[in-house]
Amino acid sequence: MKSELTVATPYGEGRLVSHRARKPIATLLLSHGAGNGIESRDLEALADHLPRNNVTVVRFEQPWRVAGRKVATSPPTLDAALIAGADRLRVRTPLIVGGRSAGARSAARTAKGLGAVACLALAFPLHPPGKPEKSRVSELQRARVTTLVVQGERDTMGRPEEFPESIRGLDLVVVPGADHGFKVPARGPVTQEQALEILVESTLEWIVREAVGNAART
Repeated sequence: MKSELTVATPYGEGRLVSHRARKPIATLLLSHGAGNGIESRDLEALADHLPRNNVTVVRFEQPWRVAGRKVATSPPTLDAALIAGADRLRVRTPLIVGGRSAGARSAARTAKGLGAVACLALAFPLHPPGKPEKSRVSELQRARVTTLVVQGERDTMGRPEEFPESIRGLDLVVVPGADHGFKVPARGPVTQEQALEILVESTLEWIVREAVGNAART
């Protein structure tokens, strides 16, 4: 079941688009990147498939996007708006906070404070394109919750091999041939449909194994 809710935030109105599972075992709150909205292929794939597998998906559209602006606001404003959106949720299941790109960074920064049991980071922008020295790995290190990074093999903002293996509680899934938007070449190792299947199935398996499992053990 799909529903929408307008949310007042310190930086204007945001929007929550909920895709509810009939018998949810977890709730996944997702925010979008700085160059697109909640209609990106990865967020849509999760919203389409996970509710059929007992995971409620809620996509949060940032105020800058709702207002029709083309440029995202600063990271602190994204965090504040996401927190305001999360505060409007009535969650009775384990909460996972996630997002893609800039939304993944925001999720890592806010998950612990929101009481989430885990963080989902899609296409985490480990650094600006071509500038690996400007690493954002500290945001993942400070998440302090179980984290899954799903990264495209060709992501110019952080290739899978650039992520340190030493980050506690971090799992990494690689989508073969995919770029930062999880787009794959026509003659790549997997089709576009297969790439999204990898993303969805890996996320679902991780939610069941780690997020819901950890909540049951605490």
